[in-house]
Amino acid sequence: MKKEIQMNWLEDMAFESVLEGHRLIIDADESVGGKNQGPPPKDLLLVSLAGCTAMDVISILKKMREPVSWFNLKVSGDTAEEHPKKFTSFNVVYQFKKSDGLNPQNVQKAVELSQNKYCGVSATLKDGHEVTWSIEYL
Repeated sequence: MKKEIQMNWLEDMAFESVLEGHRLIIDADESVGGKNQGPPPKDLLLVSLAGCTAMDVISILKKMREPVSWFNLKVSGDTAEEHPKKFTSFNVVYQFKKSDGLNPQNVQKAVELSQNKYCGVSATLKDGHEVTWSIEYL
């Protein structure tokens, strides 16, 4: 299967893509000639990782009939100091409500399945980067 997009230049550093009918604008901040009309492209890697694994985990926990009422992710990426200032590692923190009474073994299993089997973004990033994760109950 092949995925393809087109990206059209709008002005200055702003570009627009349409992804499966959804308009996405990326831009840079004013310090580098943009107008901050959208997120910078590199940061979308963090969004992609979070979204991919979050959807997996929620889907798996729903199939397990776990009573999830609140779920949050924090995703961070360390970057190199020098250009191209690429990401060098990623960390995902899965957060759940302690009061939901979730089975910790099922939560662990859902996260492991996402990280080791289902999340294509995590798998892609793991080819050249360290991707770590943890689970928190708040």
